[in-house]
Formats: sequence, structure tokens, C-alpha cells
Amino acid sequence: MHSSREIINVQVGQAGNQVGEAFWNMLIAEHGLDQSGLYQGSDPLQLQRAGVYFTGIESNRATKYVPRSVQIDLESGVCDRLRGGPLGGLFRPDTYIHGESGAGNNWAKGFYTEGAELIESILDVVRRQAEPCDALQGFQIIHSLGGGTGAGLGSLLLSKIREEFPDRMLATFSILPSPKVSETIVEPYNAMLSLHQLVDNGDLTICIDNEALYDIHARTLKNTSPSFADLNRLIAQVMCGVSTSLRFPGQLNGDLRKLGMNLVPFPRLHFLMPSYAPFYNPAARSFQGTSIPELTKALFDRKNLLVACNPAHGRYLTAATIFRGKISSREAEVSVRDLQQKNSAHFVEWIPDNVSVSLVSVPPVGQTQSATALSNSTAIQELFKRTGESFSSMFKRRAFLHWYTGEGMDIMEFSEAESNTNDLISEYQQYQEATTEDDEEVETYEEEADASLGAQ
Repeated sequence: MHSSREIINVQVGQAGNQVGEAFWNMLIAEHGLDQSGLYQGSDPLQLQRAGVYFTGIESNRATKYVPRSVQIDLESGVCDRLRGGPLGGLFRPDTYIHGESGAGNNWAKGFYTEGAELIESILDVVRRQAEPCDALQGFQIIHSLGGGTGAGLGSLLLSKIREEFPDRMLATFSILPSPKVSETIVEPYNAMLSLHQLVDNGDLTICIDNEALYDIHARTLKNTSPSFADLNRLIAQVMCGVSTSLRFPGQLNGDLRKLGMNLVPFPRLHFLMPSYAPFYNPAARSFQGTSIPELTKALFDRKNLLVACNPAHGRYLTAATIFRGKISSREAEVSVRDLQQKNSAHFVEWIPDNVSVSLVSVPPVGQTQSATALSNSTAIQELFKRTGESFSSMFKRRAFLHWYTGEGMDIMEFSEAESNTNDLISEYQQYQEATTEDDEEVETYEEEADASLGAQ
């Protein structure tokens, strides 16, 4: 195995672990591994960079590939099911960490009380995973923002990892609640308190929301009552798509830092919208011919987005597209440029060449080609506004707050989270409205500043 730039995966809470299980299932298939981590594949490209997510351990003359992953929850149920399930033998036994009492959908329990009791033992396991790495590129955290553990303990973990590994990339796959698919009434509180942490401590946050997942199932896959397993499979597809350029040899965005460099023009604006194509109805699959221009168009089409917002209402600051399969680089680049020219009003003109294209020849299992995009669009503010509105309608009446203050939380923290998110929304709005005309004002201002300095 080549020395790869390693990533440590951390999955927190019920949703985090269930999505994580779907992700690892798909990941081992792409790398030609069976459920015990032994290689059964036939394509040497499958192992060339397997070290990004797996540690190779020699046993009885065979190499076993073990996920570099930590599974965390504040109750034991999900971890026990994972351990007893088909992937139970894949993970290291000492990487499951759970409390007993649960977080009861309460962010404060995850962040301040129950979670705080567990945090040291979690950090120990994270350190043990980090020590043997040659060139740790960073961490990915899978969690949902609506509950108590993924949101509260997930946020606490984010800030602790940031403290301990300040120079490593911190990427999160964050599942945002949506009013149409609500699990609990306090979701907006938990989501808002988490966003507040993500703005300040994350480097890349890949946003996914349940509403969009349901829409994709209903509209495209013609499945009107998808199970959680169905939804999680969609998220796993996108996670595998996003991480493709990190896991297989390709020309571009070969690690998280390069991905971040291309996507994040301002440190706070690191919330990305993922899209994927083709999503197809398996029954109609044989009729799906996809040309590269069609794939490209689909990536920027609202129907293929994993967040429920409308990109036509905003502008793209940056985007990264990743094509998989036997695709010519010229064809991919031309179709991306064409799309940008046809829709130039939706791409800011003050960042030239703001869409990167990377190609990986290994297609996803069962498909001949696919494409994934990560977009940094100002339209994502719709998501934050939606959460903010549900938040403030409860917060101004101080509804349910006693559950949080009872865990030692200060009401001020709610106000801070609200104003931090409102600031974020206006930053997106400001860049959405920024045009090249503004540059002339900036230049005049700079000239005046220079002149006044000269006068002094």
C-alpha cells in the first residue's frame, strides 16, 4: 500500500452511525473488499489509495483492510446493532464508544453533560487512530443536526478535534432537519446551536437534508415511502462520489485541503451543496443513456441536489465536479464550460474558472459512469433561513428552553447562535449581490487610501 494521506472517519449518533454503515458498505464494494476487509477485487486501482480510509493489517499472509473509523453514540443500541451486524467484524473492536443514558434529543446533554463525560475516552481512541498515520490529512464527521447526540456531542467533538489538531482539515457530512420530515419538535434548536459551532470550527460542511432525499425518491426513483435504509443509501452514494478524488488516482483535488482551497473563498462560507447524477429508477435503468452534457446539466439541476433549496435563487461562488467512468477529460471540461457560459448569470464573475473538473476512471459499483458535484452557492442561505424561522418562532416564546437550561446551558447561547446564523445569511447575500462593478468602487477607494497615505 502506498503511503496515502489518511482520513479518520467519526460517526456520531443514530443517524451518523446508520449513514456511516451504508457508507462503509459501499466503500468496501468500491475497493473490492469483502465484509471482513479482505481483498477480493481484480482492479489494481482499487487498492492503490485504499490507505486513505483503511489501515492494512497483515494476518496469516493476507492483508486485512480495517476502516480508520470511530463509532460513537450516547446509548448502546445503534453501536450494538452495528457490532452484531454484517459489518461487525470490519471495525476495530475498541473503536465503538457509547454512553448508557442517551441524549433524549437534547443538544445540551450531548454538548455539556452526557457528552462531556464521554469526550476524553473518545479523544483517546481518535489519538490512537491518528498516531500510526504518516500524513493525516484530516477528519470527516458524519452526524445529523436535529437530535441530541449527533448535534450536541458532534459539535463538542468538532471543537475538541479543532483544538487538538489545529492544522488538519475538518470536513463534516451534516444532515439538516427539515420541517416536512420532522422527527422531534426541538430540532430547530439543536440545528441552530450546531450551525453556530460549524460556522466557527469546520473547514468543509457538506449539507444534506431529509426533504431533498424524500423528493429524489418520490420524483426520480418513483418510491413514495422510502425507508431510512433507502435514504441512507442515497447519502452513501454521494459520500462515495465526493470522496472519489481522494480515494482513487485522478488529476485534481487529490485531498481534502485542495478540495477546500478550490471551494472555500471565505472561511465562514464553507457550507456546500452536494448533487449527484444519474439518480435512476432501477426498473427503468436500461433505458438511461447519459451523455456527458446531460450528466453535467443534471449536477446543476435542482432535482439532483441533496439540499432542498433552489440554486436559481442564488449564485455559484465555486463548484467542484467529479466525473467517474470512461470519460474523456476534454469532453467533461467542455461540457462544464458550456454550462457555465449558458448560465453565466448564476455564477459570480469575480472568481474566474470557479468550477473545477476532476476525472476518475473507476466507476461506482453497478454503474458505468456517474458524476458528483459540490457547490458553494449563495442559495444555501434558504436552508439557514428555514431553520432560523422555526427557531425564532419557538425561541421568542422561550418554549422548551427549560430542558436546555436544566443541563446548565445559558440562554445567551441561543441568542448568540441565532445572531451568528443571521450574520452568515447576510454574508451570503452580500456576495450574491457583489458584481464586477463593485470592483471599480474598491479600486477608487484604494486609490484614495493610497493618496491620503502619500499626503501623510
